[in-house]
Amino acid sequence: MNEQPAGACRYFVTYTGVKLPFKLVNPLEPGEVENRNTYFRGYFDGDGRLTALQSVIYGEVELEHRYQYHGDGTLRQAEITDADGETNLLRFDDTGTPLGA
Repeated sequence: MNEQPAGACRYFVTYTGVKLPFKLVNPLEPGEVENRNTYFRGYFDGDGRLTALQSVIYGEVELEHRYQYHGDGTLRQAEITDADGETNLLRFDDTGTPLGA
């Protein structure tokens, strides 16, 4: 979780759903995160797709997802890094079905 994700960064209170990519909800203004213990940073590409999210707890990134998409916008890959630095890579076919499941 060392390399800063590319894209436009926006801030959120939380996410919804269990399917990847997560949907970030309850936007925050940049100044609103200064006094929050927890929040999410979302990074978006030029098409408005979420390319990365970071769960920030007490100023530290505790969880990070990085997403890549097929040409039609369906999820192609999710790289998930937990607080211990362990990374899991999930791949999806062009219909969004997990590969190897």
